[in-house]
Amino acid sequence: IPPILAVAQQCDCNGKDLLRSIGTGYEIQINLVKGICLHKHKIDHIAHLGPSVAAGIGTLLGLDLDTVYQSIQQALHVTCSTRQSRKGEISSWKAYAPAHAGKLAIEAVDRAMRGEKSPSPIYEGEDSVIAYLLDGPEGEYNVPLSESGEPKLAILESYTKEHSAEYQSQALIDLAFRMRTKIPNFNDIESIVIHTSHHTHYVIGTGSNDPQKMDPNASRETLDHSIMYIFAVALQDGKWHHVTSYTPERTKRPDTVTLWHKITTVESPEWTKRYHDPDPNKKSFGAKVLIHFKNGDTLEDEISLANAHPAGAKPFTRPDYIRKFDTLTEGIIEQKERDRFLGMVQRLPDLTSDDIKKLNVQVPLDRLVNHQKDDRGIF
Repeated sequence: IPPILAVAQQCDCNGKDLLRSIGTGYEIQINLVKGICLHKHKIDHIAHLGPSVAAGIGTLLGLDLDTVYQSIQQALHVTCSTRQSRKGEISSWKAYAPAHAGKLAIEAVDRAMRGEKSPSPIYEGEDSVIAYLLDGPEGEYNVPLSESGEPKLAILESYTKEHSAEYQSQALIDLAFRMRTKIPNFNDIESIVIHTSHHTHYVIGTGSNDPQKMDPNASRETLDHSIMYIFAVALQDGKWHHVTSYTPERTKRPDTVTLWHKITTVESPEWTKRYHDPDPNKKSFGAKVLIHFKNGDTLEDEISLANAHPAGAKPFTRPDYIRKFDTLTEGIIEQKERDRFLGMVQRLPDLTSDDIKKLNVQVPLDRLVNHQKDDRGIF
């Protein structure tokens, strides 16, 4: 959404234009994810984001078919990278990578609009993305794109994150909140085993073999990809916060470190099967948790979907999204600015091009971090 909004502001587009283009962006993004597995080949998922942004901008500006085609190809060509950005000691680049992909996509569209061509065909060619980054020269993929004129429904298969952590942890945070009420003393716990999908086990679990995921000195970006840390804190606190759940004081608390290091994950074929189910009504992002106590007792519970999921226990509705916005902006923006922004964004289809230019949250200068000129770099 941010790169498409930026172009809308630059090119005098209105709210309806923006809304249609966001629909296109999600249509491409969701269906690329469904049709082409990047994680299998350790390619970062921004390789889907670049083409999605380019397609969305194409709708926004009403570009002709060939220009959009060239834009998508160029955007894919320049946004392919490995997922090392989400492995080991994870740096701030994990957070910046999507924005960088959006920037590259804007530049790809701009280039195509000026008549420039792109590497072609970028997906299917002899030395293409599929041939050398994905399934190989004989690889075939089916991407379920909608036909021209059909409604863009793929956005309905996207899922919000109630908690500030990797998506596979959302359901487990909710499960921790539930299980903690049945644990009188956390010191009585001998071990915790999380039975979950291949993806959860190998990306944010002990299957990753990343020692940094167990390190109290690890970066915030690393810890939000450690289900062992996340589950321990959620179990102890019964709440999750995008700032306080990751402070050094919180990560280094001795009792938390002790509990954290008692947690392991294992892959369950059943949970992997449910995770990959092509039916969105059956797809699962959950796990089963077994807590073993020192006296021999066990506590077992499981959850399939995060509470905020459309089919979860408490699906997110408009007030929940507003509450999330308020939580993330608390102490950063003024009440007047909060009301102005929410008022505008909730009547998006009716906004004029002048309104769209104001569709940014205004933060007082004294509350911005790193707003001073930094002379340490090249430019």
